[in-house]
Amino acid sequence: MGGDNAPDAVVAGAIVAHRDRLGKIVLVGDGARIEPLLHGETGIEIVHSAGLVAMDASASQAVRKAEGTSLGDAVDLVRDGRAAAVVSAGNSGAFLAIALIRLRTIPGIARPAIGAVLPGADGPVVLCDAGANVDCKPEWLVQFGVMGAAYARAALGIAEPRVGLVSVGEEPTKGNAQVLEAAALFARAPVRFIGNVEGKDVLHNHADVVVADGFVGNVILKTAEGSATFVRDVIREAYENAGVVGKLGGLLSRGVFASIRVRVDYSTYGGAPLLGVRGNCVVAHGRSDKVAIRNAIRQAAALADADLVRTIGAVLAA
Repeated sequence: MGGDNAPDAVVAGAIVAHRDRLGKIVLVGDGARIEPLLHGETGIEIVHSAGLVAMDASASQAVRKAEGTSLGDAVDLVRDGRAAAVVSAGNSGAFLAIALIRLRTIPGIARPAIGAVLPGADGPVVLCDAGANVDCKPEWLVQFGVMGAAYARAALGIAEPRVGLVSVGEEPTKGNAQVLEAAALFARAPVRFIGNVEGKDVLHNHADVVVADGFVGNVILKTAEGSATFVRDVIREAYENAGVVGKLGGLLSRGVFASIRVRVDYSTYGGAPLLGVRGNCVVAHGRSDKVAIRNAIRQAAALADADLVRTIGAVLAA
């Protein structure tokens, strides 16, 4: 029930995912509002939940009042083994807090992290953390790298993910105290650590997994999203202001622009996994449309099929 376009877009995306046979879909929320949106589609289960976590609710408020809400009840389905994964486009801070309390973290993980997938020049790049933890200890950054690498292997098929640490320079002497200490810890971590990565190189696949605290990571994520939209709008405006010839050129280039849009649009991946909790959770964008929801469900199914929670736990145990 959460998200800018809920429940309409969520239900529409769930219907597409159901028809694409991505898994057995369970919609958690107000049955009276959800049922008409199914338009007679059969095979999708509704678990009625009257309460709603508001988009502006604080994490602590959400945890205290989670009982009987669509978000709390959906997470409980995973906790109780009645669902393999949960997707939400609602309040991401509340989602993280409720998942942390009700699912707990994988042994060895201090804090869960959001692993966003960015469209790199030569393939996807995992950014971890993309906003869950704004203040981090150096050892947490190493855990983010371990989880991000496990996700890249399991969900993206990257055999030996290269892990880089976001800093203000490539040289090992560059960075603040947090980065310098984390780099030293990474040298002993069970990942393929390649050193520092500058912001300008994140989308050029210098690393398959880029690690940052949630504050820096979220700035990178939102800047990338905003830049993609800005460039698209500038190109459209340039064609529109170039007269008849420009409009003709834009018309002839529509196919190219469509392929670029698919590549850089956040909806292509649908959402970001919440790594580190004992359950598969996918955080979808608040403004998700039906395409984004469908792809978030596809990603959730992939995490469950790959048994990512067990994979991360095995790496940490070793």
